[in-house]
Amino acid sequence: MTEQFGFELVDEQRVEELATTARLWKHRKTGAQVLSMNNADENKVFGVSFRTPPSDSTGVAHILEHSVLCGSEKFPVKEPFVELLKGSLQTFLNAFTYPDKTCYPVASTNLQDFYNLIDVYLDAAFFPLINEQIFEQEGWHYHVENVEDPLSYRGVVYNEMRGAYSSPDSVLHERSQQSLFPDITYGLDSGGDPEVIPQLTYEQFKNFHETYYHPSNGRFFFWGDDDEAKRLEKLSGTLERFSALEVDSYVPLQEEFERPVALLEGYAAGPATSEHQGRAMFTMNWLLPETSEAELNLAFQMLEQILIGMPASPLRKALIESGLGEDLAGVGLENELRQMYFSTGLSGIKSENADVVEALIFDTLNGLAKDGIDKECIEAAVNSIEFDLRENNSGRFPVGLSIMVRSLTTWLYDADPLALIAFEEPLNFIKERLANGDRLFEDLISAFLVGNNHRTTVLLVPDEDLQEERTKRVEKRLAEVRNEMSSADVAAVVENTALLQKMQQTPDSDDAVASIPRLTIEDIPAENKTIPQKEAAHSGVAVYTHDLETNGVVYASAAFDVAGLESSLLPYVPLLGRCLTEVGTDKLDFVELGMRIAAKTGGISADLMTATTIGERDPLAKLVVYGKATEDKVSDLFELLQTVVLDAKLDNKERFRSIVLEEKSRIEQGIVPSGHMIVMSHLRGCFDVAGWVAEQTGGISYLGFIRTLADRIAGDWDEVLADLEHVRAAILKKSETIISVTAELSGLNAVDSLVKGFIEVLPERPVESALWQPTFATANEAFLIPAQVNYVGKGADLYALGYKYHGSANVIFKHLRMGWLWDQVRVQGGAYGAFAAFDRSTGVLAQVSYRDPNLENTLKAFDGSAAYLQNLKLGKAELEKAIIGAIGDLDTHMLPDAKGSAAVTRKMLGDTEAMRQQMRDEILSTTLDHFHSFADVLHAAAEKGHICVLGGNGVREAAETNGWNISEIL
Repeated sequence: MTEQFGFELVDEQRVEELATTARLWKHRKTGAQVLSMNNADENKVFGVSFRTPPSDSTGVAHILEHSVLCGSEKFPVKEPFVELLKGSLQTFLNAFTYPDKTCYPVASTNLQDFYNLIDVYLDAAFFPLINEQIFEQEGWHYHVENVEDPLSYRGVVYNEMRGAYSSPDSVLHERSQQSLFPDITYGLDSGGDPEVIPQLTYEQFKNFHETYYHPSNGRFFFWGDDDEAKRLEKLSGTLERFSALEVDSYVPLQEEFERPVALLEGYAAGPATSEHQGRAMFTMNWLLPETSEAELNLAFQMLEQILIGMPASPLRKALIESGLGEDLAGVGLENELRQMYFSTGLSGIKSENADVVEALIFDTLNGLAKDGIDKECIEAAVNSIEFDLRENNSGRFPVGLSIMVRSLTTWLYDADPLALIAFEEPLNFIKERLANGDRLFEDLISAFLVGNNHRTTVLLVPDEDLQEERTKRVEKRLAEVRNEMSSADVAAVVENTALLQKMQQTPDSDDAVASIPRLTIEDIPAENKTIPQKEAAHSGVAVYTHDLETNGVVYASAAFDVAGLESSLLPYVPLLGRCLTEVGTDKLDFVELGMRIAAKTGGISADLMTATTIGERDPLAKLVVYGKATEDKVSDLFELLQTVVLDAKLDNKERFRSIVLEEKSRIEQGIVPSGHMIVMSHLRGCFDVAGWVAEQTGGISYLGFIRTLADRIAGDWDEVLADLEHVRAAILKKSETIISVTAELSGLNAVDSLVKGFIEVLPERPVESALWQPTFATANEAFLIPAQVNYVGKGADLYALGYKYHGSANVIFKHLRMGWLWDQVRVQGGAYGAFAAFDRSTGVLAQVSYRDPNLENTLKAFDGSAAYLQNLKLGKAELEKAIIGAIGDLDTHMLPDAKGSAAVTRKMLGDTEAMRQQMRDEILSTTLDHFHSFADVLHAAAEKGHICVLGGNGVREAAETNGWNISEIL
């Protein structure tokens, strides 16, 4: 049919690359566009997106993104978003703000749940409550509880962006982009500059919604196996309430520069006396053509891979081996805006060497343009990009979500939404040009990099005074505002603060909560879904195979046991994992090896997996080497797996030094953006052996080891090399190794003999077992960083406190996080997030906050969890909601490679199907009594728990007052 429910069919295409029929519909009355993607994917996706170009850096688009999810016309609860998170089977539920668009996507494998999510999100986007109190809570407001108190700023987005501006890497990204687009929306901060956010008024906020959140400015997206007619019918009910509107949301092109531009700026760093103060960061940035030019877009993706995408890429290699810095900086190719740009450079440099780095980049690019790019490098890059396109692996996100985002990069600017999705034509065009001998990538370098005057350099230097200066500017501004207020004005602010707190603390009415559509227990399958897994053995090695649809890709892994390694050598394990693919062999230097891996496979990597066995609580640590390839190249994959495992040349001192410095830089740059994970990891390492191993190999302890190792390489290389060789010998052996393969039946048949051949060549070494005896921290801890926000955590071993696991814990912690902690830490406290993570294998509970302006109040909230549960009253509907939310976590959607990995991991941990079914049964039978009885163990956790805080906002003062151990890590 060419017309349905007020929509007319504009275009229809079969996208063979995705086994999808795509139809573009247009709503007659409003002009709203709908891209309807019809296929067999059970993980259904819906999204509505708007062009939302801001005119300043007040963060209005970002604040609105938060605020529309705080109640709407049909669903007048304070947090419909949270109500859905509490009790939905959703596989994705969030929203995000780009520099020029705002997106509201949802996903679910359950059809009724999917429809419920769509209903709530449509009403939220088009008919939100967004009253002044919502604006103040999510954006910013003056906070003062007593007339004699000083003013302060509060607001969720305000604190989120204070966290973002505390991350040098985030600031570098922002400034690099802004430097290229000084005259248009991309030159602003759509997320909001914390020093500018308080300039936003409620009237401007409301007007922004009225201007841009209209169907005429919307792009609606569907993906999956649901009925297309029902999609259009659901939309029509909302859209028919609107008439067509001319919305001026046009995103112009940036005028080209006549000459390059240089930018110098500081970032908040620790004191100059600190041994951990960072060095400078530098990027070069080039403006490129429009994203919608499909052939150029794809060619630039390949060029990025050529230049910096592989360990042996020529520009990456030149920068890393120069010794001028520690790790690559910059985002590489940005191709999600109207105009693409390319950004690369070095972090960890001396600021006086910025010109040297710039010259090195130009010299390298000039050399490649004139002398040509190695054909193997081109082949490797083209294969890597083609493999990614064909595999279409979106990781933990729904495939449809990644396709939606890709469609918007052209569709949003009125170009073909399928231009970058149907990739065969541009891919074949590029391949034909290369086959004809065209110097495609050399010409791109000449025209768009070397010969491009629209370029910038950004130098970010450490400034130990910046954090204090920011604080003083804010205090000065607040003092000026306070001085301009009359006593009546101050009283009004006190009253407003109290009213806002009352609103936050007042529960929604039963009728309002009941308005949120939800599933019932009857809608939930009683049985767990199982993952196909067959077990065999060869030469004493366990082999697990998983027959799943993988689109012709074979996923293989070998898990080597770490149990025989001494505690002091554990931090070498992740470094050994990188060495396997990044240092080369006797026959292939690291350049040749890297190119061969990229040309013949979808990638080979190694990661350390740590976990605790179910019941026995024994630590498990495995170095897992992963690889993937198409069925026709599986022999190449296993040949390369054998090569990297057996023949890695560890005595390449300079390569190893580069790897260590990259590790150091990446950990340091990740501390602020992922502070909650740092705290959670550290807490787990205080109670459990496997958690302690994870901390030694990836947490704050690992950073200390890496810093020391970077210094040792120069003077004690022989000793370091001996350690590395010992670690390899202890781990890479046949005994206790586990092989896993996930593929379709044809792929499994193709690898059977290859797996056996791989096992046969593994060295036979004695089985050893090192008894790890970690010394767990006993005193509470504070880790100091130059940040405007904190990451507050408190953990406890609930099993040591007498708790016996029951599946109801999954329900309790789901409800606790999205109820009590959300209200206390996020809504009232202004933090960006709060977590209650419980590990059923270890019994460790970690309550952690994210980008938090508070410290003591958050710890009080954590300790208050017990009393909350003790006094909790839950009706049948609320209890069912919590149960369904826990089942949603249990039934999380996984792609084929993740399924195979999950199945073999469960086997290693002793997590049987019977145990998992018992857990499901206990979740489904949870009662309010389980919540009440759990309060006792949380009382004990509050009394005996371990505190770990990371941050800079009053952390030192709190630590000194409470007698916590203090460490300065940045």
